[in-house]
Amino acid sequence: MKSWQLCSHTTFYIMQLQNKIAVVTGVSKGIGRAIVEQLLSKGCIVAGLGKNEPDFKHENFHFFSTDVRVLKSVEESFEVFRKLLDETIHILVNNAGLGYFGNFDEMPPEQFYEMYEVNVYGIYHVCRQVIPVMKKSGYGHIVNISSIAGLEGMAQIGGYAGSKHAVKGITDSLFRELRDSGIKVTGVYPGSVQTDFFNNSPGIKAHDKMMQAVDVASQIVHALETPDNFNVNDIVFRPLRVK
Repeated sequence: MKSWQLCSHTTFYIMQLQNKIAVVTGVSKGIGRAIVEQLLSKGCIVAGLGKNEPDFKHENFHFFSTDVRVLKSVEESFEVFRKLLDETIHILVNNAGLGYFGNFDEMPPEQFYEMYEVNVYGIYHVCRQVIPVMKKSGYGHIVNISSIAGLEGMAQIGGYAGSKHAVKGITDSLFRELRDSGIKVTGVYPGSVQTDFFNNSPGIKAHDKMMQAVDVASQIVHALETPDNFNVNDIVFRPLRVK
């Protein structure tokens, strides 16, 4: 796996992503789609898992209609995946997520449960398919996308913040479990990004002063390019100037 390129006018190296096989969840738009497009530009072969197929085609992109909340749906997608792309997985980006806003005691139970099913159970369902493959090869990189809300609580996002705190706990634990197997684990904690995430917010709408998905994706890809024995544990993003 030690494919390296010396960057011009620098003294550091980047891991080549050419021909690496990546699994990304939640790929239809926003950060997930931006990550897929950038990985493809680096020469990766990408398997995209999601409920909605993105509106683009690429010879190295394979979409699997998947509801990450449902274990059987994930298992069926990976069964097809293994037949198509063999047993190798180098990269996993758990991006699928959603949030609802509102006072904790007023939130409908179905919204609260859905956030945990997508944001937490989804990571479990996908990781249990991927981690054994990475352990077998002694190589891999798992990226779990949490949120600033996974580091601090805020009014009217108690359910969402709780689910994203769970993502942080899972991520920190996985790093300690998997490091001796040669598997990297990185947690990503973005602040507000101009995506459809805020469609569920009654008081906040996406605007141009928020961060852009393409910029968040580029930093995630940069972490994936680090050398084998170099792990980026946490990446925290915030917009510099807020509206």
